Amino acid sequence: MVTTALIRTLREQTGAGIMDCKQALEGAGGDLEKAAEELRAKGLAGVAKRAGRATNEGVIESYIHTGGRVGAIVELGCESDFVARTDEFRQMAHDIAMQIAAMSPVYLDREEIAEGDERPAAQVALLSQPFIKNGSSSVGELVQELAARMGENVRVIRFQRLAVGE
Repeated sequence: MVTTALIRTLREQTGAGIMDCKQALEGAGGDLEKAAEELRAKGLAGVAKRAGRATNEGVIESYIHTGGRVGAIVELGCESDFVARTDEFRQMAHDIAMQIAAMSPVYLDREEIAEGDERPAAQVALLSQPFIKNGSSSVGELVQELAARMGENVRVIRFQRLAVGE
């Protein structure tokens, strides 16, 4: 049996609508993990549909590492200023800026890697790098998950890393 407490828990975990949570839980026989996975798959399918939408809103976030010798700036785009103002969106932008400062990516995505550059994509392409706060997901996967939760196209538009002496 699907209880309101179970629906509330799933909704808090995934950010999905109440009816979507209820249907996913009913389909999964009350199993929270299966329902969350179903919603995640459904949400990521929605992300693919929104991928072509313009991302003319967003934030520019910076990160300066302790000591002030390394810094990064990133532009994270979305479709509406409503999403851009959320704490979750701003936190993702900050985390990506920190990732850039720590991991020194050269390219945004693996498609941008220059011909002849033999370094692995996980080393030089930001969206392919394992996320420094959670190595089980790549930065690109986290951006897609955020897009699924927000219901909008979310993407890293551009970034720059600066270090003293480089």
